Amino acid sequence: MLEKEVEKRFGLKNFLYLFFFLIVIWLALTTTFQWQELIVGIFISLVLALFLNKNYIELGLPSLTIKKVAFIIVYIFVLFTEIIKANFDVAYRVIHPKMPIKPGIVIIKTELKQDIAKMILANSITLTPGTFTLDIKGDKLLIHWIYVRSEGIEESTKNIGERFEKYLKVIFA
Repeated sequence: MLEKEVEKRFGLKNFLYLFFFLIVIWLALTTTFQWQELIVGIFISLVLALFLNKNYIELGLPSLTIKKVAFIIVYIFVLFTEIIKANFDVAYRVIHPKMPIKPGIVIIKTELKQDIAKMILANSITLTPGTFTLDIKGDKLLIHWIYVRSEGIEESTKNIGERFEKYLKVIFA
């Protein structure tokens, strides 16, 4: 009985966060505050939140809190910053006369437990130019790196995965 009440409470909380998130996306896409479009956006967000709330929980996505939403925003900012930095690094390597590359495959270790969290980490690594996630095996990720700076698991984890994982740990806690 208590378990169903707790699940219902968290389900309602996630529903409200999902509903608010969908409305924000609607406003960002429409960029208008006309009452007709606001009503349509609220209605569509409500319907989507009703249908997606159960799937959201079943996917293993974290329950949303204000702290986690803040970390998601920071994570997106960090991801974009790392993508820009990696683009400049790869561009430098391409235009440099001697093309300083030292490609190789390294293993990094993750402390993330949920499969979806590991997938987000792997995709974040792949999105940054110069690195590509080849495989995920348990708590290890196999990464192709354009310029291998370290071959040890701890050092590679620090150089490649740690910048993303520290935020994902809080989001998926």
